[in-house]
Amino acid sequence: MDEMFQQLTHWHWWILAVLFVVLEVFTPGTYFLFMGISAAVIGGVVLIFPGLGWEYQVFGFAVLAVAATVAGRSYLKRRPITSDHPTLNRRGAQYVGRTFTLEEPIVNGQGKIRVDDSTWKISGRDCAAGSRVKVSGVDGTVLRVEAAD
Repeated sequence: MDEMFQQLTHWHWWILAVLFVVLEVFTPGTYFLFMGISAAVIGGVVLIFPGLGWEYQVFGFAVLAVAATVAGRSYLKRRPITSDHPTLNRRGAQYVGRTFTLEEPIVNGQGKIRVDDSTWKISGRDCAAGSRVKVSGVDGTVLRVEAAD
């Protein structure tokens, strides 16, 4: 096993960096990206200093990966990535602020409403069919509604 690690070259680190970046594409978050960057940096260091022992390479990678992950996550926390479609994967949030006409009454605070091509459960004060309601929020898959002005 020790002999295998002694043969580490910059190419091994760069291949590992590519594997981490590919893994990042298929997983949520940004953890593997920072590990890939760390592996690429260690590959560059090994290219410059080819006699660097494998222990130092692995230790440098571990330290750099932790430091890069902590620094990267704190950077992203201070400067979050903004989207031009912030409600893309939150379908119910897309309806907040819209006004609809009830086809069925709200009874005991519960009802259903037709929104575009689907039916949603709603919660709010009791209203008769034909009343106009405005979506004020979302609780999971239930739209909260209130009487429209």
